[in-house]
Amino acid sequence: MQTWTMALRRLRAAGWLMAALCLGAPAHALDWSWLDGQYTRTRHPVVLVHGLFGFDSIAGVVDYFHGVREALSAGGARVYTVQLSAADSHEERGEQLLQQLQALQAAHGHERFNLIGHSQGGLASRYVAHVAPQLVASVTQVQTPNFGSKVADWLTQYTIDHPEQGEQLVGLTTELLKVVDWLTGAPDRQHDVLANIFQLTTPIATSWNSRYPHGRPNTPCGSGPRVAANGVHYYSVGGVRVNTNALDLSDHILGVVSRLGFADGEPNDGLVGRCSTRWGEVLRDDYPWNHLDGINQLLGLRGLLAPDPLAFYRSHANRLKKAGL
Repeated sequence: MQTWTMALRRLRAAGWLMAALCLGAPAHALDWSWLDGQYTRTRHPVVLVHGLFGFDSIAGVVDYFHGVREALSAGGARVYTVQLSAADSHEERGEQLLQQLQALQAAHGHERFNLIGHSQGGLASRYVAHVAPQLVASVTQVQTPNFGSKVADWLTQYTIDHPEQGEQLVGLTTELLKVVDWLTGAPDRQHDVLANIFQLTTPIATSWNSRYPHGRPNTPCGSGPRVAANGVHYYSVGGVRVNTNALDLSDHILGVVSRLGFADGEPNDGLVGRCSTRWGEVLRDDYPWNHLDGINQLLGLRGLLAPDPLAFYRSHANRLKKAGL
């Protein structure tokens, strides 16, 4: 009887596998890494660093990195999230990140950290790796505008050409950020929207990179060293799709923004061009993701056949584990 039961279970599992293949299920449907309780157990803790207009969690319900912390923790990783100013200069946000890492080190005795930063969070992470490399084992940038964003170029020019409308836009954005701060339980965060947008322009990004060069690509749209002179490991990934799921309201916003900033047709994720995301060892720069798909937003909606972002974070944590990080 036990033999028949076991055979039936195997037959049922094979049936589900065949059904997934026949129905053209997304690649993540066949990702079994979550079954390994040690798969993502890196030597050093993982710290998730949010980007522009970001947060750690809204009302404890909606996380910026949707499902990422749980996916990594299930495989044995120690994971922390930080909360930085939603809009401010790279240096200011980087100093906030540095202080929070030092607090984690003091509280838990951690030696170093694996920083995973989305969008501008990757720039704050690079700043900390430059000024305090002894605290950072690796920096992984997800859709980070290392060489600026043409959307920021367009916004800057718009505020110059239309100062009154630009001032109103900045004021409205600042008020919206205060609402987000209240929802996230951080009402005392400071914001500097203009400084944020200005630093993300392509000319200023070039200047900023000259001051914080570790991991910089050797050629235009190329790759940089995985291990930089400061001993920190650098990785990056990017996306090249804008509208990936009609049910995702954020897709429609990104569609409008992309048309304004990337009128030249450069492959982009709605906010960041493909080449701008490249830094250190480029794991992949053409994921079929838009700028929010890379953090599994909005609530996991993405293209039907697009790779699962959670599978990426798990596999990358395993990569860090194998590298002794």
